[in-house]
Amino acid sequence: MAAAHGTIADDPETADLMQMETSVSSRIEPASASSFPKVLRRRLDRFFADAALSPKADPMMWGKIAIGMAVLAGSWVALYTFDPTSWKFIGLYVLGGLAQTFLLLNIAHDSNHNAISSRPVVNKTLNYVFDLCGISSYMWRILHHRGHHSCINLHGEDDAIEGRGLFRFTPHDARTPLHRFQHIYALFLYALFSLEYVFVRDFQSFFSPGHDYLTRTKHPLREYVILFAGKAFYLMYMLVLPIMVMKESLLLVLAAFFVVHLIVGLSVVLVFQTTHVIEDTYFPLHRSEFENGVYHVFATTADYATENPLVGWLVGGLNHHVVHHLCPYVCHTHYAPLTRIVKETAEEFGVPYRQHSTMTKAIWHHLLLLKQLGNEN
Repeated sequence: MAAAHGTIADDPETADLMQMETSVSSRIEPASASSFPKVLRRRLDRFFADAALSPKADPMMWGKIAIGMAVLAGSWVALYTFDPTSWKFIGLYVLGGLAQTFLLLNIAHDSNHNAISSRPVVNKTLNYVFDLCGISSYMWRILHHRGHHSCINLHGEDDAIEGRGLFRFTPHDARTPLHRFQHIYALFLYALFSLEYVFVRDFQSFFSPGHDYLTRTKHPLREYVILFAGKAFYLMYMLVLPIMVMKESLLLVLAAFFVVHLIVGLSVVLVFQTTHVIEDTYFPLHRSEFENGVYHVFATTADYATENPLVGWLVGGLNHHVVHHLCPYVCHTHYAPLTRIVKETAEEFGVPYRQHSTMTKAIWHHLLLLKQLGNEN
């Protein structure tokens, strides 16, 4: 790639992925594919070099940032300006919640990966979208990078497949009688995900961590300050001000707050779980199962609705999830053409590429896996 833009392999996350050492797994690595990672990497790099493009944000991405921020700000301005009736209050409040969902998937996630700008301060500033939505941006970064990207679907390490006793997400987890019904109650509990993140998980991760890498990490004092200040600011504008300033009833505000979290929680969980926890994704027991991290990505990750630009636009390109894990520092507005390169190269080398044509099918196959895991040892 041209020196002005850097190469995909220059990114620390991608470099770590490429250096995952291990023995060959027969699940994913045909004999003819010994050069597959190098060829794929070269082709992905060449896409940006040939088009003289930066892998960071393009005009579409800056437009999405502007739209998301404008809708969020506009919904709250309207709430205070027009003194809406109860139903209009809920409508505008929920519109703000939809904007939060859009910002989390499209802006916060990319900035978390330093994918928006080559200037760290820009990514850091935009990453505070997490805190704006009541979630610690600092802790999300640690959990998402160390607890997921470096150990995709790895039993005992990937925080994203930790069922916390309520779910059996992998065949390596112990099965309980409750898990027989997990495909039935899954969507309801997923909808509570963001509430649990705002009120429980962040504090747990800081003060009662369940992972060794969190226990060993000495968090800067300023991150404790930001944690409490961010939570206070979020609860102030979401709950306290509507009651104290707008004089809305406590029950009405709590109801609207709950609806917003149902939307945020269900949307975020389904966008991610349908890319890793479906019927034909693999759940390794050890990091040493793959010769190269690229094979690990293809075995554990799946795409959906990659030919539907609207889905990609709404979910921050995370339906192009294989590319996301191969190129985590690339802005998601570049994912569609990169996915075509991935598909063609995988087919050429005989490497299995997993995908569903629609998000609905991906959700269905996720629930089928939950049912299977809930009923089989």
